[in-house]
Amino acid sequence: MNQDRLQQLAQLLFPNELPSSDQLEANYPLRDLSEGARVTRYAPSPTGHMHLGNLFSAFISERTAHTTNGVFYVRIEDTDKKREIEDGVSAILQDLANFGFTVDEGVTGEQEETGIYGPYHQRQRERIYHVYAKELVLQGLAYPCFCTAEHLSELREKQEAKKLTPGYYGEFAACRNLTFEQIKENIEAGLPYVLRLRSPGTGEGKAIFDDMIKGKIEMPENNQDIVLLKSDGIPTYHFAHVVDDHLMRTTHVVRGDEWIASAPIHLQLFKLLGFKAPKYAHIAPLMKEDNGGKRKLSKRKDPEAAVSFYFEQGYPAISVKEYLLTLANSNFEEWRKVNADAPQESFGFNLKKMSASGALVDLVKFNDVSKNVISRMTPQEVTQAVTAWAKEYHPEFYQKLIRNPAFTQGIFSIDRGGPKPRKDLACWNDAVDYTEYFFEAPTSYELPENMQPCDAAAIIGLYQQAYAPGADKDAWFSGLKEICPQLGYCPDVKAYKKDPTAYKGHVGDVSTAIRLAITGRRNTPDLYAIMQLLGIDECQKRFENAVAIFSNM
Repeated sequence: MNQDRLQQLAQLLFPNELPSSDQLEANYPLRDLSEGARVTRYAPSPTGHMHLGNLFSAFISERTAHTTNGVFYVRIEDTDKKREIEDGVSAILQDLANFGFTVDEGVTGEQEETGIYGPYHQRQRERIYHVYAKELVLQGLAYPCFCTAEHLSELREKQEAKKLTPGYYGEFAACRNLTFEQIKENIEAGLPYVLRLRSPGTGEGKAIFDDMIKGKIEMPENNQDIVLLKSDGIPTYHFAHVVDDHLMRTTHVVRGDEWIASAPIHLQLFKLLGFKAPKYAHIAPLMKEDNGGKRKLSKRKDPEAAVSFYFEQGYPAISVKEYLLTLANSNFEEWRKVNADAPQESFGFNLKKMSASGALVDLVKFNDVSKNVISRMTPQEVTQAVTAWAKEYHPEFYQKLIRNPAFTQGIFSIDRGGPKPRKDLACWNDAVDYTEYFFEAPTSYELPENMQPCDAAAIIGLYQQAYAPGADKDAWFSGLKEICPQLGYCPDVKAYKKDPTAYKGHVGDVSTAIRLAITGRRNTPDLYAIMQLLGIDECQKRFENAVAIFSNM
């Protein structure tokens, strides 16, 4: 078409008055940022619940921005109303809040947002997309297509039968060369249509770009006449995200590597629209070991794939982020060893240090990471977090915790702090078993193989008479050693090792029997601290109960 016909076509397709692209450029000024600062976004669709892959991508985007003193914003890509779930936006924002994300601008509520680059809901940006779609029509780079779904399905079948690349392009683009009169006639007849890109690609050229993670990527150029606007005037993801990322001045786009196949389309659109393309960082999917091999982490098969899993189990958000950093940058663990108490934010995250292949999600390692994180928390932080988790996920346990808040905090104060804190808890759900003997006297005992029940009863019975709860820890332990000879045990571990034949055991075995009486377990935090917290009356009751049970075994 000549320019006059293109003008008429643009007016026919977009009869309502629209601002010019120059006006939009003025409304979305370049950002005033320090040198090297990056602008990233998390742009989910409210069509389902967040999974670990989403969280990982969002976290990488956030770290990319904030490590460079840049901007991290949230945009909602809600062009697919059919798949949208109720309260989908609220759920997304709540997940981000639960994980402590700092969002600088964008969507902050179902109907709330902050920042001058909005609206941040794509559904509210229809006129903006139409401005650029109209410009493409005026340049002869877009046209209406009236092909039905049946026609497109038949076209694909014919192409596949001939082993041709399927799609709408070149000679197969039936509406590419419609005259203005034909288009006008179809529109006046009420035929539905979409707006397609008239791709200048021939399929012989190359799309080449430097991926921030995977390095240089070279692919065939796009030659498909992709849909820009659907029949209801709403844009496709391809078109909308290009316009949005340009106007919102996005510098780096972090997304899953399933989008690499679409990169030639996106780069072509940026070029045709006269926009500078952002840098792309394509993340490989998170993986899991399975029967000796690896596969993608699955929302259907793997409970840990759902973000809700971490909330339900009571993993601190900081633990999840700590583990994700170990997946993101291999040098993070070494940094953490040197900077044990430093906040995560001070780590120099780098996109270029991400692995090009999928990171392996290992729950065993994740639990170790989380134990380390929790071991650095104060008693107050642990008590508050466990109680908040129990209130929502374990009401019975919650009632125990709030019965005596000072006692509860005392539990989580034992062996906390110091150069070598215990690492018993990976998540707050672990605290249910960890604290059980504090709230209920044991009814069963993990008796070691080298100790007879009668010996355990003798040790506990004798210690019960000599128990001095007011003594300090050193005096308390001295008291244990003092009763050893009366029972045939060695008061010194080293001496026992030199000549074990002369004794039933050593002072460690004596303390084990007492530990069993108090907790029912062989491995616990500091026994002296446990007994001090329980108090003399409760300890005496437990001694009596244990003696009775062991004496009858």
